Amino acid sequence: MKKLGFILFAGLFVLTACFKNGDNSDESSNGGSVQQEISVSLSGELSTLDSAQYTDVNSSDMIGQLTEGLYRYDEDGKPELALASEEPEVSEDGLTYTFKLKDTNYSDGTAVKAEDFVYAFQSVVDPETASSSSNRMDIFKNGRAIREGDKEVDELGAKAIDDNTLELQLEDPLPFLPEILTGTPFMPKQKEFAEDKGKQYGTSTENFLGNGPFVINGWDGNNENWTLEKNPEYWDQDNVQMETINVQVVKEVATGTNLFNDNQLDYTLLADTQAQQYQNDEHAHFEPKAMVGYISPNQKREVTSNVHVRKAILQAIDKKNFTQNILSDGSTPLNGFVAADFADNPSTGEDFREENGDLLPYNKKAAQASWEKAKKELGKDEITLELLSADAAMSKKTIEFIQGQLEETLPGLTITLKSVPLQNRLDLQTEGDFDLVFGTWTPDYADPIDFLNFYDSKSGLNSSGYDNPDYDKGLEEARTTLANDPDARWKKLREMEKLLVEEDAAVLPLYQGAVAYLKTDRLEGLQVFPFGRSVSYRTTYVTE
Repeated sequence: MKKLGFILFAGLFVLTACFKNGDNSDESSNGGSVQQEISVSLSGELSTLDSAQYTDVNSSDMIGQLTEGLYRYDEDGKPELALASEEPEVSEDGLTYTFKLKDTNYSDGTAVKAEDFVYAFQSVVDPETASSSSNRMDIFKNGRAIREGDKEVDELGAKAIDDNTLELQLEDPLPFLPEILTGTPFMPKQKEFAEDKGKQYGTSTENFLGNGPFVINGWDGNNENWTLEKNPEYWDQDNVQMETINVQVVKEVATGTNLFNDNQLDYTLLADTQAQQYQNDEHAHFEPKAMVGYISPNQKREVTSNVHVRKAILQAIDKKNFTQNILSDGSTPLNGFVAADFADNPSTGEDFREENGDLLPYNKKAAQASWEKAKKELGKDEITLELLSADAAMSKKTIEFIQGQLEETLPGLTITLKSVPLQNRLDLQTEGDFDLVFGTWTPDYADPIDFLNFYDSKSGLNSSGYDNPDYDKGLEEARTTLANDPDARWKKLREMEKLLVEEDAAVLPLYQGAVAYLKTDRLEGLQVFPFGRSVSYRTTYVTE
């Protein structure tokens, strides 16, 4: 498997200023006495701190600062034991894992128990929760049947043998289970606290309880500034040096660069014109990542339910022009939904994206031919579609570019734009209140199915209405009957991507992301990951 190395994900945390004064000093690994305080920024608001309810990367990353599960990522981006005290005992058939837990506490001093994992997993899979991550519990016995309403929640393959022993039963063997269990939906919840808070759980500082390296203060659910403080109850707190992290939402990239140039930030995100401006700056860095930017068409609406409309839109967008002249941050055109340099053929080592080829790449003539077929089938010469996005600066620029491309290439098409705060966009998307929506997706582990599962008809993330029984069946085979036949499974996943993009145009992939940023030399030890959550401050420290 190819490794992307340490990467950052767009729209995620941006490390910023390190403030120095005489108080609260810690000894950093450089041997000097330096105040361990930094400021970081997010590109958008938090939607929740509930590991069963998040749908955006910012919230997932913040949950990752505040909670910890059975595994965490080490400094090399590999899963290592966290709350699990030792590697699990695994049954001969590879389906039952028995974990022993360390003696650890939540930030209020209450013990983390095995039942907290069971409760958290059941919360995610419970149909009444309506979690967009519910399909992530399909790895456990009865997981899919429960979320589809065919079995009861207490039949999930997760059981607390005692306070410090957790048994997990899988539907199929999973050699990369540790990577999966680092994911946000697999964090524990203090059962009594969460039950007491009910639907308010995770909506503010007062309504959240974590067990991770930091605790959160000052977030009321709507504001754009809060702090993270070192958690004295964290089991590995001796190895956490940061005392205070000031978090601020900064939606405009130019604002971040201005603050950096004013020496108020140590680390800030670059994009579009700013990325171009700082191409040769010694403080500028450009890193690849596995995030995919895409358009999702609503197949429950008349116009966007037409496959020729969808193909016309996808092939009318000049992705090379977009990535080079709008993003300008190292992002690359992507003609498929599975990222490049992400997963390799188990026999030949060939990259999935390279092997599966370009699916419906930019082709103006093909787009116009599909458009004429669509108008004929729909009986319309003039069509208006709304394109929805979050109101972050790059999201706005993205949909403005798409609008220009589509209206120029497809005669009779008018694109109206709607940019709203992230949570509003997520709500509208979940409710199916859109024609087209721009979004991004980052995988949690390095397997193509983590991209393809997004459009399973039963996935909580699939708000597009895409429902192809052949696609669902193919994914199910990859998860089950082909799980122990790597070559056949690989072939099936390739077929399913072609069905999803090339045949059905159910998702319209645009680009594979990268991140560009400005950074001073004072900040050390930052953990950034190739998949799942993007960054951890657990090992971060400030030098002189």
